[in-house]
Amino acid sequence: MTSKSERGARLAAVAALAAAQDGLVTRAQLRGEGVGDAVVRRRVGSGRWSLAGPTVVSMTTGTLTERQRRRLAVLHPPGAAALSGRTALAVHGLRGWEGDEVTAIVRAGLHLEPLEHPGVRLHRTRRPFEGWCTEVDGLPVLRVAPAALLLAARLPSERAAGGLLAAVVQQRLTDSDELLDWLERLRPLARSAHLRRTLGDIAGGAESMAEIDLGRMCREHDLADPVRQQQRRDREGRRRWTDATWVTASGITVALEVDGAFHRDAQQWVDDIARQRALTSPTYLVVRCTAQELRDHPERIAADLRALGVPRRTAAAA
Repeated sequence: MTSKSERGARLAAVAALAAAQDGLVTRAQLRGEGVGDAVVRRRVGSGRWSLAGPTVVSMTTGTLTERQRRRLAVLHPPGAAALSGRTALAVHGLRGWEGDEVTAIVRAGLHLEPLEHPGVRLHRTRRPFEGWCTEVDGLPVLRVAPAALLLAARLPSERAAGGLLAAVVQQRLTDSDELLDWLERLRPLARSAHLRRTLGDIAGGAESMAEIDLGRMCREHDLADPVRQQQRRDREGRRRWTDATWVTASGITVALEVDGAFHRDAQQWVDDIARQRALTSPTYLVVRCTAQELRDHPERIAADLRALGVPRRTAAAA
């Protein structure tokens, strides 16, 4: 028979383990500390503990926090697991792409009891992901580049995939060279040709989906690649950056400014008009379009730019 002091020591060991794992402990870990299923049933029945899933016990009751759901996702599988997808990228600091579900990656073929906890989803893979992981704040997480590319490959649209890659680079979580290296390591990967073209645009300076659309417009409508984010001082000496510029055969610089959704704000619109006027000179022409027009009707913008003397791609390459 187990003495009271022995039971106390076992529960103290469990408490220490739980403290290191956000209040969660697997049944296997409990058994390793000498705490069997009968003890779990009694403590769950008395309301001291609760079941987070078929293989994981929570030392507290109530709804799991976001952090605990992340821990549950990697504790539930009996083998290796790592946070993946939007969850991994959020852990690394990506903003604007958070998801409602916590996602983790596990090996295909692993015997996995169903986890029906709301807001936690496990994805199976045959890829050797164990070598692609790092640890962030005590949790195993896919590195930024493989997490971003694997997610981009299964997003609903190519546009969303491109936007994701632009975001991780723009937010300085990785760079286009590392993503291109990982794109080769992850072969075969869905829509890899599109992802490679997108990364080429990003390597050329595109930091948003609108800038990627700009590069695509130039390729598809025979316009020379622009200089991106070029610095220029306006008439009052203030430093400005323009989205894209070309120099025509007559020596006039044509600058294209792409207005995103935030430009629709009334004060922003007033500021943009004043900015355009201050940048314009007899040899420097500023024209504008919306990000939506660039996406949906690039042929119209390309025709207008050609009419202003923007050189053709074929001529620039000659």
